[in-house]
Amino acid sequence: MTTKVLVAASTKPMVLSILSYGENYGYNIIQEVERMSGGQLIWTDAMLYPVLKRMEKDELISRWVKTDSGRKRKYYKITQIGRETLNKEKVQWINVNAMFEMLWGNSDKISLSEIQTI
Repeated sequence: MTTKVLVAASTKPMVLSILSYGENYGYNIIQEVERMSGGQLIWTDAMLYPVLKRMEKDELISRWVKTDSGRKRKYYKITQIGRETLNKEKVQWINVNAMFEMLWGNSDKISLSEIQTI
């Protein structure tokens, strides 16, 4: 299982990425994360909904209630500010991933002095 700290750090860019493909509702976002991670990331309502509320407050997403077959659901959609934030988050995560790739993927090819200058 992934640590709470890593989950907390990655939740916003994951939600924004999922919503960049189209509107969605909370429970389905939770299911998508579990499916896409092969069961390695398990989110709960109690974890996700405060994040969605904070993201809405920060104008990264918008929310509205939609009735599906008589059942009301809160749907979320990425905003323009959310798209701009996602683009910035992507750059940061790509940079972090590149660092780990160098450290873990090519550790026999990197000297200590190279690591210190990165």
